[in-house]
Amino acid sequence: MNWNLPYDFSVVPGKFLFFKDAALMTLEITTLGILVGFIIGLIVAFAKISRLKIFNVPAASYIYIIRGTPLLLQLFVIYYGLASVIRIPEIPSAFIALGIHNGAYLAEILRGAIQSIDRGQMEAARSLGMTQAKAMRRIILPQAFKRAIPPLGNQFIIATKDSSLASTIAVPELILKARQIGSSTFLYMEMLVTVAIWYLLMTTTLTIIVNKIENRLKVSEYQD
Repeated sequence: MNWNLPYDFSVVPGKFLFFKDAALMTLEITTLGILVGFIIGLIVAFAKISRLKIFNVPAASYIYIIRGTPLLLQLFVIYYGLASVIRIPEIPSAFIALGIHNGAYLAEILRGAIQSIDRGQMEAARSLGMTQAKAMRRIILPQAFKRAIPPLGNQFIIATKDSSLASTIAVPELILKARQIGSSTFLYMEMLVTVAIWYLLMTTTLTIIVNKIENRLKVSEYQD
């Protein structure tokens, strides 16, 4: 069997830093997408746990639709589908789509974390004269955020990989850069391997950061 593959992976170190700007763009749209998604998710989480149907039903419908349709479709709806109404540039379209998509998942993460806190803590806070909003802000949410750190970090990592879909609307992130360099040098596999290394570095770094935050919060909770 002939194992002489037609690839030259010796070019990977030399091309690695060519992807620096694309990697920064990937992190930028991922971070903006997560921030938008967190805001949406927190609002939808409160709406989902509300007993009022005027809030609960739209929140449940949003989660059902977004989680039931692919991110690529949502991205195309924002970038191409809305073009006849409003023209949204490539980069805003990418992080808005990521935000809307991640918002549905973050809403369920935050809802679960909030509802995991013993109801007695809210009742105790109310008996001390706190309003429901104040008790939620000072007592329930800090504990809920601690419990939500692992799934929130995992969602950030997923969003980092999902950002690769932005290449379909010409956002200059890692995948698009690999395609561009690959088409000009005919080193497609080599460039894809280079991008894979970039993604592994980013996701590994994010995993380490999330683990450190989680361990720090565990130590703080133990000391308290």
